Amino acid sequence: MSQQIILVKLEKPREKDPDQDLYWLCNSFGLSSGRDIENTANQIVMTLLDNIAENERVSSEMIAEALGINLSRVNHHVRNLVKAGLVYREKRLLHLRGGSLKAAVHEMRKDSERMFDELEAIASDIDKQKGISNR
Repeated sequence: MSQQIILVKLEKPREKDPDQDLYWLCNSFGLSSGRDIENTANQIVMTLLDNIAENERVSSEMIAEALGINLSRVNHHVRNLVKAGLVYREKRLLHLRGGSLKAAVHEMRKDSERMFDELEAIASDIDKQKGISNR
């Protein structure tokens, strides 16, 4: 499966507020941009965090019920969260990668570093093939 990590440089919220911080985090990863005018991705992540904190088993169905939205809409956003590497599915349950939001972001950082290492190696090969040298 392909992975897509989007990074958007945004100004951090000036004051500490969990909702605003989560909104900033999701927007910084491009998770709640575009057509998500109702910030559904943010709501899904917040619901996931709230339920993980309470040690509940979290499923897409449970999130859809808690937010009062269509299951297919939740699954669309969950697929994006999985593709970004923030969450993973285990059977019907959703989990934060690494067990916490901080750990998930750390894992995503490692993923991006591996991607950049591969890109840099290929770019170096192309430079050599084209006779371009580093300065």
